[in-house]
Amino acid sequence: MSAETLEGRRPSPARERVLETATRLFYTEGVHSVGIDRIIAEAGVAKATFYHHFPGKDDLVRAYVVQQTSLQHTLVTTLRATSPREKLMEIFAYMCEFGAGTSYRGCPFVNTAAEYPDPAHPVRQAINEYRSWVRGLYRDLLAADGHPDPERTADIVLLLRDGLVVGFDLDDPATVRAAVQEALARVLAT
Repeated sequence: MSAETLEGRRPSPARERVLETATRLFYTEGVHSVGIDRIIAEAGVAKATFYHHFPGKDDLVRAYVVQQTSLQHTLVTTLRATSPREKLMEIFAYMCEFGAGTSYRGCPFVNTAAEYPDPAHPVRQAINEYRSWVRGLYRDLLAADGHPDPERTADIVLLLRDGLVVGFDLDDPATVRAAVQEALARVLAT
């Protein structure tokens, strides 16, 4: 869902094309390596149209992060698990499946954060909002499952998630999947 939709306005097809193009390019090539002129050309919009929707590249990058967050929210609502523990396991199973795919180029949040080191930058703030939501999701699932320390354990599960998204870039996917399943089982057993 776009920011325009969230604000109650009908999304612009041109804005959506720019965001779709940027999403593809940012994910496959990195944020700073892709210029606005290329995004404009590949999206098939005029410069004035681009700047009407995104006053600058950082606004587009922030919209990309917000869109990725929205997609994650939607994904969680589509899970079929019936218990909080099963939902947490299903989230990690999905990440393992996605991370083992040939199109996997890392986590869009981690990748973008690496290109925006200033924690006060609006892009980093959007990433922090996503991470806060994920941590809260883990905490709430752990609490609903009756875990004795959902706050601390949510931090551990978030670190496990971070290791998983990096591990798929560096290690054998089967090894990562097995390690994640074992680590998650150990964390949930405490």
